Amino acid sequence: MADPARRLQVLRNQLHMVNPTAGSSTSLWQEVPQAPPDAILGISEAFKKDQDPRKLNLGVGAYRTEEGKPLVLDVVRTAERRIADDPSRNKEYAAIGGDASFADLSARLAFGADSAVLRGNLNSTVQSLSGTGSLRVGAAFLQRHYSVKTILLPTPTWANHHNVFRDAGLERLPYRYYKASTRGLDYEGLIADLELAPEGAIVLLHACAHNPTGVDPTLEQWRGILAAVQKRRLLPFFDSAYQGFASGDLEKDAAAVRLFADAGMEMLLAQSYAKNMGLYGERVGALSVLSKDAGNVKRVESQLKQVIRAMYSSPPRHGAEIAQLILSDPKLFAAWKVELKSMADRINSMRTTLFDALNHERVPGGWNHVVDQIGMFSFTGLTADQVAVLTDKYHIYLTKDGRISMAGLNEKGCRYLATAIKDAVSN
Repeated sequence: MADPARRLQVLRNQLHMVNPTAGSSTSLWQEVPQAPPDAILGISEAFKKDQDPRKLNLGVGAYRTEEGKPLVLDVVRTAERRIADDPSRNKEYAAIGGDASFADLSARLAFGADSAVLRGNLNSTVQSLSGTGSLRVGAAFLQRHYSVKTILLPTPTWANHHNVFRDAGLERLPYRYYKASTRGLDYEGLIADLELAPEGAIVLLHACAHNPTGVDPTLEQWRGILAAVQKRRLLPFFDSAYQGFASGDLEKDAAAVRLFADAGMEMLLAQSYAKNMGLYGERVGALSVLSKDAGNVKRVESQLKQVIRAMYSSPPRHGAEIAQLILSDPKLFAAWKVELKSMADRINSMRTTLFDALNHERVPGGWNHVVDQIGMFSFTGLTADQVAVLTDKYHIYLTKDGRISMAGLNEKGCRYLATAIKDAVSN
C-alpha cells in the first residue's frame, strides 16, 4: 500500500473499530449512570456545609470527645513514637497475609488465650483492611470455596453489608432481627427465620453492639441462636467491629463469638480496630476462618492469600504495627483497656443524659430503649418525617431510619436533641 493517504485512512478505520468514539465528541462513559450518594457520607457533607452554630452531626460512626473532636488514644501515640524511633522498622511491603504476629494476637483477643481453637491450631487468620476488607475477603473466599452461595442478613443491618456480599456474588436473604413495636430484639422471629433458612446457608451475625439498632441478644438468647444455627447447619460469619467498645469489657463483648467457637463451629470472623483503638483511617483488621481439622488450616490460608493478592496485593503496615505493639506489650495493653473503658463509659453516660433530658421535656412515648441499647448507636424509633424536622428545623443530622451516634453527643447536645425530638414527635 504505497499511497500514504490511503494507509492513513486504513489506520483511522482500525482505530475506530477499537475505539468507536475516537475522533468524536461522544465519550465511552456517556452511558455510565450516576451512583446514589452514600447515606452516611452524604450526611457528613451536608453537616459541613451547614453554617448554623447549633448543628449536630449524629450520623458519623466514629467516636468524638465531649468537645466533639476526634480522639487519638494516648496509647496509640505512645506506640507510634516507639515505631518511629525504632531504626529496624522499614516501609517494605507486608506479606500477603500481613503481620503474622498481629494475626495471632487478633485471634487470641477474639477467641481467648485458653481457647481450644488456638490450642488446636484450628484458625486461619490473616490481616485485612479493617472490618469491611475482612468481610469482603471472606465473602470472596466463600464464593469460590463454599457450596452454598446464600447469606442471611439481619433486618436491619449495616448498609454496607449488602454492598459487600452483593459484589462478591452471594445471594442475600433477610432474617428478622429488630421489632419496631418494642424497639428491641425480635427473638422469636429471628429463630423462626433461621430454622426455615436454606440448609447450609451463611448467616451474618453482629458479635456485639448491633449496627444500626444497638440491640443485642442476651447470652441465653445467643445459646438459642447457636442451637438454630446448628439445626440448619448454617455457617456463621461474625462481624466484630466493637469488641471492648460496646461494654468497656473485651471479654464480655467476645462472649457470642467464643460461645460458637467453643461449640466447635466452623465459622468466619471479621475483626476491626477502627472503633476500639480509634484506628479508623489506618484500616486495621483481621479475618479468621475456623476449621474442625487442623489439616485444613494451611490450605484455607493459602486461598485467603490468593483472594488478597488479586484484590489489593498486601495490607498496609503502619496501623497493624501500632495494634501489634499494643496487643503484645502488657503495659500498653493495660493502658488501652483503661482508655477503651473510658470511651464506652462516656457513650453510656450520654445514653443516661439523653434519657433524662427526654423525660425532663416530657417527650411523648417510652424512651427506655435509649438506655437499654448498647454501643455507639441508638435506634430512636423516629420516623423519616420526624428525622426531617430534626434536620430541617434544628440542624441535627442523622440517618433517615432514626439512628443516632451517641458518641456525637455531649450534655448540652442531649438537652438540645431532646427539645428537638419533642417538637418532632408532638407536631
